Amino acid sequence: MDTRTGRPSLSEAVALGLVATGAVSIGIASVFGAVGAGIEVFGSPVPVSLPVDGAEMTPLAGADGVTAAEYTQSLVSFETLDAGTRWLLLAEVALPVLATVIVCAALWWLGLSLIRQRAFRRSMVPVLATAAFTLVVTAMIAPLFGAFARAQVVEQLAASGADIAGFWMFLYQLDPTPIGWGIALALVATAFEVGQRLQRETEGLV
Repeated sequence: MDTRTGRPSLSEAVALGLVATGAVSIGIASVFGAVGAGIEVFGSPVPVSLPVDGAEMTPLAGADGVTAAEYTQSLVSFETLDAGTRWLLLAEVALPVLATVIVCAALWWLGLSLIRQRAFRRSMVPVLATAAFTLVVTAMIAPLFGAFARAQVVEQLAASGADIAGFWMFLYQLDPTPIGWGIALALVATAFEVGQRLQRETEGLV
């Protein structure tokens, strides 16, 4: 940082530019990944990963140094699935992508604002708060959609006469990591709110 002008140094500007560019690239890659997942979900066959309640992995039974081996997931491909189930599977993938795109947009806006020396602009707090809220909400709702979709898939297997012993009828698996990042981002938004207030108070004293 140039202490005389308050402007970022060349190295700082390059670093901020790389962060902003990286955020945009990650957002675009996430969107393409979601599109690919949508094509797969609405295609045929449809691969669905089903959680398994500890099915024994017989190929490793009795292997040296192995005390136990179990399957926790089973990839089952279906020729046909109900449209509702397909949309639930897509929502499970699309919601985290939406959160990623919003967070990347917030990082891009933050990097651009720092380069322009306008980090405490009014729009910064709503942008960061929206990203934090989206992270927390999608982290809780996306796996719920997936749980309902897999429950419907297991019901379809049962209706076809297949042996569904070992498959979970309903399993909600919550990953707390995005929620933690969302809370951290909310704290950053709070810090920017405090910074804006201090900036306004300082300007009022001048």
